[in-house]
Amino acid sequence: MEHKSVRETVVSNWTNDVLPSLSGLVAIPALSPAFDSEWAKTGHLAAAVEHVRSWIAARGIPGATLEVVELEGRSPLLVVDIPATSEAAEKGTVLMYGHLDKQPPVGGWSEGLDPWTPVIRDGRLYGRGAVDDGYSGYAATTAIEAVRAAGGEHSRAVVLLETGEESGSPDLPAYVEHLKEKLGEVSLVVCLDAGGTDYKRLWLTTSLRGMLHVNVTVKVLESAQHSGMASGIVASSFRVLRVLLDRIENAETGEIKLAELSVDIPENRVDEARGVVEIAPGAAKTLFPVVGRTVSDDDLELLLNNSWRPTLSVIGAEGFPLPADAGNVLRDSTTLTLSFRLPPTADAKAAMEAVRRVLTTDVPYDASVELGDFQAENGWNAPDTAPWLDEILHHVSGEVFGAPHKSYGMGGSIPFMGLLGEKYPDAQFVVTGACGPDSNIHVPDEWLNIDFAQRVTEAVAHILDAHARS
Repeated sequence: MEHKSVRETVVSNWTNDVLPSLSGLVAIPALSPAFDSEWAKTGHLAAAVEHVRSWIAARGIPGATLEVVELEGRSPLLVVDIPATSEAAEKGTVLMYGHLDKQPPVGGWSEGLDPWTPVIRDGRLYGRGAVDDGYSGYAATTAIEAVRAAGGEHSRAVVLLETGEESGSPDLPAYVEHLKEKLGEVSLVVCLDAGGTDYKRLWLTTSLRGMLHVNVTVKVLESAQHSGMASGIVASSFRVLRVLLDRIENAETGEIKLAELSVDIPENRVDEARGVVEIAPGAAKTLFPVVGRTVSDDDLELLLNNSWRPTLSVIGAEGFPLPADAGNVLRDSTTLTLSFRLPPTADAKAAMEAVRRVLTTDVPYDASVELGDFQAENGWNAPDTAPWLDEILHHVSGEVFGAPHKSYGMGGSIPFMGLLGEKYPDAQFVVTGACGPDSNIHVPDEWLNIDFAQRVTEAVAHILDAHARS
């Protein structure tokens, strides 16, 4: 395809059509089900789906069909089915993935900004869900339109937009099974829920960590007691929980002690990490507003820690009063929410059983331990890149970005990729996106780099055409 034609279509669509509608999507408080237990009643997820469905339907893509699928008790899914161009009918299905649900708003947005008020300023679109991941459906559709406008080819494309990704995609396995006949043979997966460490090049994510989530409650008393009267006789529930956590994590280094949660890192992924360090030495230390120092001074070790080593974060707690309300009380129980990130090739279920075992065996003082809300999701490691994909990636990197593309492992999780990797082992994967190092996903002042999102869209258009001609 002629690059100028593709670029003109992409820029025109983004300027005139995408940004106004995407801004409207930002304004919808479509919290993921994990953060809105009344999501079916509030209707925000349904509103987000309808907003995007109406926009895509109005594009008038020949032969396209749109369906909102909603299995009983599960959050809705938007499926857009676009037939292949005339020369690509036998090339299988391109599955293009994104999500419409959002993280909570979180306080502390800068003056003039708000999670549900879209603001375009200095080439940025601010608002919750702008980059994670509201733009994805628009980018996928625009890429297809750009291929057609430039006289290119694309195989059958199914755009799948879910509404539970921020909750760990619990409904996706059921939907994939429900839609397996409709999806057919998937030969290419394009995921637009990722990004990289700068806005200068196309970034490909080659691995994603798995995840393990559990609430653990330690109870030592039937009811709270005066701390002066009971301490020294009754153990602190927090101390018991701390002892249990020390079985899992080295508190000084953060190293996870359980063998089931670790793997040998493939040498090609180590080489990729070295390549990222070479183009951006020191960048890993400045990605986040760290108070103090990062856990290592070695850039390579930081990247490997983030992409191929297990970690534990305590992301929630219950049973603690606010400091202003804290009396001299020995609390009856402590609950912590543990969030583990697992190496891409670790067995999440084996990891879950290992964590369960160490938290419930030989508990100090025979305290009561209850585990709840267990979630375990495998990670994903990309297959080897096919020659046609390798060729087009080098081509678009030069023509669209003017810089070589880079691959790396992302520390986050997209459960759908692991599921698709198992179901379609022969498919090629392009996991990319418009997220940058300072896009503020999940935190205040989330923003989308509009120019970068346009270039990612342009690159995807060329990849679709190359796949159809491979």
